[in-house]
Order: sequence, then structure tokens, then C-alpha cells
Amino acid sequence: MVLVSGQCRSDQQSLLLQMKNSFRLSNDSVFPSTKLKPQSEFHSLLRIPNLTHLNLSQGGFAGEIPIEISSLTRLVTLDLSGLEHRLNLTELRELHLDRIDLSASGTEWCKALSFLPNLQVLSLSGCDLSGPINHYLAKLRSLSVIRLYDNYGLSSCTESLANLPNLKTLDLSECGLQGKFPEKILQVPTLETLDLSENQLLQGSLPNFPKNSSLRNLILSGTGFSGTLPDSIGNLENLTWVESRNLKYLDLSFNNLSGGISSTFWEQLVNLNLVLLSHNSLNGSIPRSLFLLPNLETLWLSNNQFENQLPEISNVSSSVLFDLDLSGNRLEGPVPISIIFELRNLYTLDLSSNKFSRLRLASSKPRVIPILKNQSQLSGLDISNNQIPGEIPNWIWEVGNGNLNFLNLSHNLLVSLQEPYSISSIRLLDLHSNQLRGNIPHMSTNTSYVDYSNNHFTFIPADIGNFMSETEYFFAANNSLVGVIPESVCKGIYFQVLDLSNNNLSGTIPACLIAQSETTLGVLNLGRNNLNGTLSDTIFPRNCGLQILDLGGNQLQGVVPKSLANCNMLQVLDLKNNHISDNFPCWLGNASSLQVLVLQSNNFSGHISCPRNNVSWPLLQIVDLASNKFSGRLSQKWLLTMEEMMVAETKSGSELKHLRYVISSNQFYEVGVTVTVKGVETMLLKVPNIFTSIDFSSNNFEGPIPEEMGRFKSLYALNMSHNALTGSIPSSFGNLKQIESLDLSMNNLSGKIPAQLASLNFLSVLNLSYNNLVGKIPTGTQLQSFSPTSYEGNKGLYGPPLTNDSQTRPPELQPSPPPASSDEIDWFFIAMSVGFAVGFGAVVSPLMFSVRVNKWYNDLIYKFIYRRFRV
Repeated sequence: MVLVSGQCRSDQQSLLLQMKNSFRLSNDSVFPSTKLKPQSEFHSLLRIPNLTHLNLSQGGFAGEIPIEISSLTRLVTLDLSGLEHRLNLTELRELHLDRIDLSASGTEWCKALSFLPNLQVLSLSGCDLSGPINHYLAKLRSLSVIRLYDNYGLSSCTESLANLPNLKTLDLSECGLQGKFPEKILQVPTLETLDLSENQLLQGSLPNFPKNSSLRNLILSGTGFSGTLPDSIGNLENLTWVESRNLKYLDLSFNNLSGGISSTFWEQLVNLNLVLLSHNSLNGSIPRSLFLLPNLETLWLSNNQFENQLPEISNVSSSVLFDLDLSGNRLEGPVPISIIFELRNLYTLDLSSNKFSRLRLASSKPRVIPILKNQSQLSGLDISNNQIPGEIPNWIWEVGNGNLNFLNLSHNLLVSLQEPYSISSIRLLDLHSNQLRGNIPHMSTNTSYVDYSNNHFTFIPADIGNFMSETEYFFAANNSLVGVIPESVCKGIYFQVLDLSNNNLSGTIPACLIAQSETTLGVLNLGRNNLNGTLSDTIFPRNCGLQILDLGGNQLQGVVPKSLANCNMLQVLDLKNNHISDNFPCWLGNASSLQVLVLQSNNFSGHISCPRNNVSWPLLQIVDLASNKFSGRLSQKWLLTMEEMMVAETKSGSELKHLRYVISSNQFYEVGVTVTVKGVETMLLKVPNIFTSIDFSSNNFEGPIPEEMGRFKSLYALNMSHNALTGSIPSSFGNLKQIESLDLSMNNLSGKIPAQLASLNFLSVLNLSYNNLVGKIPTGTQLQSFSPTSYEGNKGLYGPPLTNDSQTRPPELQPSPPPASSDEIDWFFIAMSVGFAVGFGAVVSPLMFSVRVNKWYNDLIYKFIYRRFRV
């Protein structure tokens, strides 16, 4: 189809009328048997100024392509295939067709270029080319620049490119290359720039580089290059940086490089600006010569296996090193004083996740502070996850001469802050997981993020709020804090997250703190303290923005305030282990985002059915109403609003998410919830979206178990024990294919055990004891694998694993067994089948119990947040 606008001249009209609705000028259409003069008509076409699409394939034209074709400035598509023209392009030196969809195979596009004998620059990036790159390309002996990046179909590169005598630049990044890359290309003496990045399936190794190599720019990140770094890399005396998307670096990161780094081959690379060797398997010691490169600005050696002590360096006060990352190695011993004092242009320093034993910085000498002030560029310092003991030296707050925005000393063995100290300018302060004692330290008035959690702090200063004018995230959980929550905390008008959980705080919850939820407060976690007072006196503001509210494990009384309904974005409500006397919170029906509802161990009573059935919590995945005084029948309509529990598909990979408060696209607060299964309280450090549980135990529910509960296909744990339920076990429970823990003990259930339960392959905990069940236990590997105690107290029940002797039901309901001690963790997530053990067990169990995984999440969180504050 041709697209034109405006008026056509008579000769153009004549031609367009012949072609009717098509612009396809081919031998079998417009020129089928007539002998038109295609050359003159062709020149007429070239005078249509608004022509956008021109297809002259197989048109029978001969001669040269006229120069007038360049006047078609709006031409989008031009097809001249199959013509007998002599292309007058023999003198063409540069060809740039980037981002034009050529959709051609290697043989086609390489051969099509063979008529350009003098071509020097070829740029066909993002043209949907496919491979392999053909040897025809190597016939263009004048080629010096080849840019083919962003052609994901190029499968391999021919070794014949090494024969190009003038090749200077070869960019094959993000081309889907596979197999082994030819070493000879790396040894081309004229080659200056080579970019093979982001070809994950490309294999190769670094060759011996010749002494006459011109290589200046080398980027191999995101490939499968392996082997050692050859000493001959020192022959690359011209090596400076790599340019790719405005970044400049020597990049061999994210490969499989192994072995050590020679102390000699770096000495010749005096022009090197950036070195990225992170995420490999390099080992041994880090050579001193690497720090002495006069033009080096960025050095990333993180996530390797470097070991031993860092070398002392001297006489490098003129160093321009700007960014140093040595995290994730096995470095040990003291941190050299010269790393801090001599490298005066450092902006970021990351020494985290090593085995450093101390900061050898002579912190008690006053002369140290003026030297540290010379570190005027240092903006971030990370020495977390080491083994540094003792006190935090007071000079550290002066690092950067007021420019230090970020300090992370978490996961060490620090016990105190050296007096006197003044925390100034730092916007992100992370001291969590140490052994710090005494009062919570005053931070800077412009500190936005502070984490004091997992220490031994004992008291919150009354004036702490005077230093919270810009604080958004404040964590002091898991300490030994006593006393009251100071009223001054309400001066923190920008709070998004406040977590003071797992302490011994007493007194009442400051009313002004709840009022903060009308502005910015999204997470309030005061759980597991000794807070008291009447909860009903609390007034939640009309525009409450709370998403996470955890007040569990306190001494709160009264009723749940109806104003909590103003928090219609609520995702987590945890009120367990208090003294609240109220009915089921039907008035929370507007909180359609509710995912966790925990009311365990209070004095709630009445029915859980809501009038007019106006409660719908489709995302609810954890419901814990245990140990209250609820009564009546279970509401079928309310149960069926829990749509999340009816989703049968299991989630994995990118679908596996966790319950969290989202601060921004890359910042979040992970939510932890305590669940009780088989009498064991277990803290889920992260709540995956695949975990669902219902606990209605120890209430006064009566009547039959609703058949509709069999629709909860994603349910993992169900506890309805210690109630007055009657009727039979629903056969629909056979649909609970994901269930692992099922406790229906201590009820008045009757009838036979449904045969469908035998097909529950993941079931690892079953308790049907002390009911009125009769008949033979259904045959199935799962049901026979449980202990006889799972079935005892059912007079008419027999068959394996029970003996044929009748079981005697006690006259009264027996109390449940005491909870297992905390050091006897019941791994209820470990299923009977190998598939589950590898699947769910591998994903969820580490989230529950692994400190390493939890630390990994913490590292990601602080790195994300640091990016936000970095100028």
C-alpha cells in the first residue's frame, strides 16, 4: 500500500491508476505482459515527495539506482530485491541501518554486503538479524568498526573476523551468542574495543595477549568466560575503559573466572580507569599493585573468594579511587589504616560480608579526626557482617567531613559507642545485629533511616523525638527496652515504619502516634511488649493509611475501636495474646486488602457470621481465631469470600512473593507472623504468598464442618480442634491437595474417615483423636504412616496403625499436649514426598529459620534504600 498526500501530477496519476491499490511493481502484476517503460515511470515515482512505502521488488528495472531516490525524505520502507540494477555504492565507507527491521539470516545479510568492498564502518544494531555471522563479512577487508549489538538471533561468530587487517571495534553485546568464542579475535593486534557482554550462553577464556596489542576497551560481563586471568593481560598497556551505555569500565564480572590475580600484570596498566571483576570465583590475595594504579576510579572485587589480609598501601594520597567494593569475600584480619586514610577521594567503601576482626585505626588519638576530615568525598561506608568487636570509635562520625550519608556497621560484635560522640549528617544509619548496650543513641536530625534492632539497648531517651524530624523508618525491635514510649516520638511526622516489637516496653500507646497514620505512617509494630491500657480509647483518624498493625503480645484491654474501619488499606491485623473482649470485627468489611487476621488468645465471643454478609476479604491467607470464646456455626458465605485460599496453582520463581509493606518500587518492610501448628509456635520471618492457614481451635464452634471448606485448594494448615463440631468429616477435604497439617481432634465428629483423605500426599501432620469416628481407617500410605495417637479416643475406629482392640473414649475432653519446647522445632513444612521436600521445603523453610537468608534480604533492603539517598 502506498501512502501519499496532496495533489499528484498527471504522469503520477497515470501510474497510480495503473497500480490501483497496490505499490507492488512486479513482473506478474503491474507489468504482466505489457511493455511499459518502467525506467521513466520509476523516475516519476521519485517525484512524489510524501511517499512512505515503495516496493519495486522483481520489477524488471535495469541500470543504476538514480540519485534522486535520496529526495524521498519520508520513505519508511524500500524494497528493491530481485532487481537487475548495478548498485553504485562501491565507494560507500559507512553504513548505518540501526533499529531497522531487516529480519535476515547470517548468509543473507552477510552476502548482501559483499558488494561494498570499501566499507569501513558497519552498524546494524537492533535489526533482528539472525546467525551465525557468515564468513562473507570477513571479505570486507576495509572494515574497522562492526556494531551488531541487540540482535538476539546471532548464534555464533566466525573466526575469520580475526583476519580483518584493520578491525578496531567489535560490538556483539546482547546478541544471543552461544558456544566458544574464537580466541584469535581477542588477539587481533589492531583491535581496540571488544564488547561481548550479556551473552549468557557464550563460553570462552582469556588468551595470552600479544605485546603489540592495541586493546583499550574490554567488556565481557554477563558471559560464561572461565579460566584464569593470564599474566599477559599486563601487555595491554593501552587498556583504559570500556564504553557501553555511557558507563566506562573494564568489565569481566559475572563470569566463571577462577584462580588468583598476579601482582605483576597490573603494574603496566597505568591508564586503567575502572576494574569490575565481581561475581567470579577468583581467589588468593588481592595484590597491592591493584590499588596503586594512578588513574583507577572504580574497583569492584565483590563476591569472589579472595582471602588473607588486605595489603597496607602508602604514598597514594593522589589516588583518584572513587568507589571500592570488596564485599562478599573471605578477607580477614584488621582493616588497614591506609584504606581509610590514604584513599582520600573515596565516595563509597563496601567491606561487608568478610571476616575482618577489627578497625585498626588508632581511634583514641585525637590527631586521627583531622586526617579523616580529608576524606571529603566519602559518602557511604559499609563494614557490615564482619567480626569487629569493641566500641564504635567516635571519630567515625566525622568521616567525610560532614558528607557521610550512609553508614552500615550491622552484623558485627560491637558493644558500645565511644563517648563523647555526635552523629551528624548521616541519613542512613544501620547498627542492627550487634551487642550494643545502654540508651538508644541520638541520631542526626536529618537521619531518615535508622536501624537499632537486635541489640541489647535498654532505654529510649525521653527527648528522642527531637532528633526524628526527618525520620521515616525507625527500627528498634528485639532489644531489652524498658519504660514507656516517649511522647516525643510523635515529633516524627514523617514516619512510614515504626517497629519497637519484642521488647519490655510498658505504659500506654501514645494517642498522638496513632494520629500519625493519617499522614504517612504505614507500619506500626508494637507487638510482644507489656503495653497496657484500654484499646477502645484509641481513635484511628478518618484517612488512616495503616497497612500493618501489630499490637499482639501485650496487656491491652477493652474492645477493638470501630474507628479501625477507617484503615481501609489494612493488610495485617495482629491482636493476639491480649485481654480484648469483643465480637468478631465484621465492621472491618471495607478492608478488602486484609491478608492476615490474628485474634488468638483473647476474650472474643459470639458468632463469626456477619449480618447482611457484607464482609469480603478475598486476599485473606492467614486466619487465627484460636483460644477465644467464639460460638455458633461456621458461616459458609463468609468462608467462601476467602478467594485466595481457593487458588489451586502453586507459585514458584518470580511468582513467589512475600507479604510486605511497599515503600517504593525497590524498598519494602518484610512482615513476620507467628503461626501455631501442632502446639508449636513458629515465627515466619517472611510470609510467602503460597502459605495459607486457618486456626479455629479452642473455641465453642458447633454444628457440621461446612462442605465448602473443601474448596480451599491452596490451604497448608487447618486446625479446628477443641470445639463442639458434629457430623462427619467432609469428603471434599480430599480436594485439599496442598494441605500438610490437619487437626480435627477433640470434637464430636462421627461417621467414617473419608477414603479421599488417603490421596493427600503432602499431609505430614494428622490428628483425628477423641471424636466419635467409626469404621476401618482407609488404606493409603499417608494414613498408615501416622502414629496411633492420631486416631486414639475413637471407640469404633480400627485398622492400621491401630490394633483391632477397640479404643476407649475418655468421659471428658482431654487437654491437648503441652506445646513443644522452643528448641524442639517441629518442621511441619517437611512433607512426606520428595517433590514437596525439594519444592516448598526448599523455599519456605529457609524463610522461617535461616539467618543467612534473612541477612541476604536485609542486605538487599539497605542497598536499595541507600540508592535512594545517594546523591
